[in-house]
Amino acid sequence: MVDTSSTIAGGVTTPRGFRAAGISAGIKAGGAADLALLVSDKSARAAAVFTTNRVQAAAVLVSREHLARSNGMARAIVVNSGCANACTGDVGMRDAREMADLTARAVGCSADQVLVASTGVIGVALPMDRIRSGVPKAFGALGHDQGAAASRAIMTTDPFPKEAAIQIAIDGRPVSIGGMAKGSGMIEPMLATMLGFVTTDADVPPALLSRALTEAVNESFNAITVDGDCSTNDCVMLLANGASEVTVDDTSYVAFTDGLRTVCRELALGIVRGGEGATKLVTVTVTGAASAADARRAAKTIANSLLVKPAIHGGDPNWGRLICAAGRAGVALDASRAAVTLGSIVLFKDGQPHDERAPKAAEYLKGKEIAVGVDLGSGSASSTVWTCDLSAEYVRINADYRT
Repeated sequence: MVDTSSTIAGGVTTPRGFRAAGISAGIKAGGAADLALLVSDKSARAAAVFTTNRVQAAAVLVSREHLARSNGMARAIVVNSGCANACTGDVGMRDAREMADLTARAVGCSADQVLVASTGVIGVALPMDRIRSGVPKAFGALGHDQGAAASRAIMTTDPFPKEAAIQIAIDGRPVSIGGMAKGSGMIEPMLATMLGFVTTDADVPPALLSRALTEAVNESFNAITVDGDCSTNDCVMLLANGASEVTVDDTSYVAFTDGLRTVCRELALGIVRGGEGATKLVTVTVTGAASAADARRAAKTIANSLLVKPAIHGGDPNWGRLICAAGRAGVALDASRAAVTLGSIVLFKDGQPHDERAPKAAEYLKGKEIAVGVDLGSGSASSTVWTCDLSAEYVRINADYRT
C-alpha cells in the first residue's frame, strides 16, 4: 500500500546508502570540476537506457558490457566531463575499461560492477594520467552530503547543475529517489550530449526496475529536445540498493514509478531550461492524434522546427509555422478540424484563422514559460514534449564550441 509522496531538496545522495564526490582532475582547462563518483555502500541492482545513435562512445559500450556480465548489479558509477571519449577506437575502449578498473580498485568491487559515463568533445582521447590520479582523489572526497558537488562535476556547457529528489511512503515506511543530470546542447535523447543518474534506497526486483526506468524515461528524457541532435554518449542509469528495507512489488509499482517519473521529469525540464542559449521553456502538447505514436511524432516535429523555435524567441505568434510543422510530421491531420493555440489563445480552428488575436498572443509570448497546443483533428491520442526557444546565443556557443 502506498501512502504519500513529496518532492524534497536533494539529489543522488538523498536515498540512504549512497555517497558521491565531484572534483577537478584537470581534464578541463581552468580547474573546473570534471570528475564525479557515485558509490553505493552495498551492491545495488542497476538498470540503464542508452543512446540509439549508431555511433556510440566507449563508455556506453563498456557500461553495456558490465551490466550484462554482472547480471544487472553495480556498486559505482564514474563520470568524466570535458571529453566524450567517442570515436577514439581501441584506445578509447581501453581507457574506458581502465577508468572502471581504477574505480573498482578504489571501491573494492569487481570492474563489472562499475558503470562509466563520459561527456564533452567527440574524438578526443581521455587524459589517462589525470584520470589515474583523479579517481583516488574522488574516492577520498566521497560523502553522503556531496551530491551537489557531483552534479557540478558532470556539467559541460550547462549554465547550472540539475538535481531532484522525492520521498514516497510504502506501507508507512519512507523510500527516497534522487537524481542528477547534465545536458544543454546536442539534446534529443531518443534513449531510450545528456547524462542522467538516479538512485533509490528501495529494493526493486530487476524486471520491475528496468520496466520502471523505461516508462519514466519515455515521459521525461525522451520527451525533451533542445536542438534535435542525439548524442553518442546519452545514458540514464538507475541504482536501487535496498537500504530502506522496503521492497517494491506489483502493488506499490505504480507509486514507485510515479515517484521515479517525477524525479526524471524535473531533471529533464532542467535540461531544457538550461538549453544552450535558451530564454524560454516551451511545452508542446499535441492532441487529436490518431495514435500516441503520431502525437509524439508531431509534437517532436513542432518542437524541433527551426522556424517555430526562433519565432517563439522573437515573440512572433506565427501559428502558420506550427500547423505547417504538424503537417509535415507524416501523421494523420485533418486541417478542417485542426486547431492551434498559444496558451489559452486560439489562433486557428476548424480551418479558420483568428489573426485578430495575434496582439494578445504576442504579449503572451513575452513570458518565460510558453504553452503551444496543436489539435490534429484526427483522433483522441495526445502527447506532450518540452523544448526551448532558439536564440543567437545558441549559434554563438556552437560556432565556438571547440575554438
